[in-house]
Amino acid sequence: MMFTRTALAFAISLVAVPAVAQSQPKAVVELFTSQGCASCPPADALFAELAKDPRLIVLTMPVDYWDYIGWKDTLALHGHSVRQKAYAEKRADHKIYTPQAVVDGVHAVKGSDRAALQRAIISDPSNGRALSVPIKARRNGDVMEIEIPESAAPPEGAELWACPVASSKSVTIDRGENGGRDVTYSNVVRGWMPLGTWDGAKQRLKIKLSDIQRDEVDQIAILLQAGTSSAPGPILGATLLALQ
Repeated sequence: MMFTRTALAFAISLVAVPAVAQSQPKAVVELFTSQGCASCPPADALFAELAKDPRLIVLTMPVDYWDYIGWKDTLALHGHSVRQKAYAEKRADHKIYTPQAVVDGVHAVKGSDRAALQRAIISDPSNGRALSVPIKARRNGDVMEIEIPESAAPPEGAELWACPVASSKSVTIDRGENGGRDVTYSNVVRGWMPLGTWDGAKQRLKIKLSDIQRDEVDQIAILLQAGTSSAPGPILGATLLALQ
């Protein structure tokens, strides 16, 4: 289940041609959406566009709290609902809705509002803390190697997470407010695995891909985030590693 504390680092060395993750991103954009939400498809389509921008890490987080209206979201994880609520509790507005986007763990805007998203992406994130730590990741055979440089850690500490991601998932929705629609979701997060805490020291981790891969997963997102899963702060660093 999500938000456990089991460490998944393994000291393994394999000789292979490495695949390297993307360069330092401009922003991390999370979309909280649901197959049962009538106003979500425009946001899902917008995020499909944003996911094509190599400067952005775009992640879709389907939530489960719309399931009661007659259609169970087939991609939802309860942990996504928990994460959205934890974000809201940290903000002054405390608002939870779909489609809702959170940029760099700091700015919350309507997920279908292109202009608001663009403003959030270019705004000064949390006094310069967001995405201030460059993270490197690469695939070396059956191992993912992660490197975090020494840097100033926030007073509240930070946690490192690995998220298996499916770059595209198409769903035919039979019932509920979106009954009859075919919707394609981009960069769908399929789980969360904790890799430990970070105190500002240089870290190098090696992770068995077999411990994190799922069916239809073709990317791994690495997130270094201030605070804890119950009180998340700015995303300090991130990268997205393609597995294929």
